[in-house]
This record gives sequence, structure tokens and C-alpha cells, in this order.
Amino acid sequence: MEMKRMFIPAMVVVALMGYIALPGAYAQGGNSYVGTATCAGCHDKEFTNFSKFAKKAHSDRSIKIMSKKLSPEELKECYACHTTGYGRPGGFVSFEKTPDMGHAGCEVCHGPGSEHVDSGGKKNLIKGKGRMSVKECEKCHNSERVSNFRFKPMLFGGAH
Repeated sequence: MEMKRMFIPAMVVVALMGYIALPGAYAQGGNSYVGTATCAGCHDKEFTNFSKFAKKAHSDRSIKIMSKKLSPEELKECYACHTTGYGRPGGFVSFEKTPDMGHAGCEVCHGPGSEHVDSGGKKNLIKGKGRMSVKECEKCHNSERVSNFRFKPMLFGGAH
């Protein structure tokens, strides 16, 4: 009886942890990440500007510099913001296995792109079409980050 009482709460905790860690995986259905290089095929101007001007285009450098001083748990927190799709289908796994996802690319703001790519570029399958007032954007684009990291939304920094 004692083991049965512990087993059910443990299952609930594991299920909730999976949902919290992978919210995009549940919300996006079969849509997976394809990488910024895939976006470049049709969006060359945006890709060139992003690569040239966006700090996030090279955010993997920060992680690599700091990684020796961080615990595995702290690294996971870094990956959540400084990589593309960490913990989600097609997203960042490691610098060795998924080097193209080791920076914060297009899909960090625009969402997983496989359905957009597979459809031939249907615009309604991409989120974040240039409006900074969208609640989801404000998770990253907020005054605290702007002041602490001199963070500039790429909407105003040359990517679009």
C-alpha cells in the first residue's frame, strides 16, 4: 500500500516535469525545428542581417566560454535561451549532435519551421510577424534584459 501511494504522485511529477520542460513539443504538434540555415534558402536578406548583426546568432560562444564553470543543471538553463529548440523535436541536443541549433536562430522567435518549409512557405504557419507587443515575445524582450545585456530586438537591429 505504501509503495502504491508513492508511485502515483511520482508519475504525476514526472508527467508535469515533461510538460513544463517541453511546452513547445505539446503546443506545436508535429511541427519541428529545421534550423536557421534552412530559413536562409528563402530569406537570404534576413539571414544575412541576422548573421551579421544579431548577438544571438553567435550565442553558442557564450555557452562554450562559460560551460567549464557551470553545473549540468546550469548549462540546461543556458541552453533554454541561447540555443534553438532545446528539449523539443528537432531542436538543440548538444554541440556535437546538433551544431546548427547551437545558437538562438530564427525559430526562437518564429517557432518551429518544418510545417512552414513543408508547405512551400505558407506565411500563416510562422508566428511573430514583426509585432513586439505579442505576449510571447515579452518573455525575452523585456526591460530587465534590455538593461542588463544591452539587448536589442532584431526587429529594430537589421534582421527584418
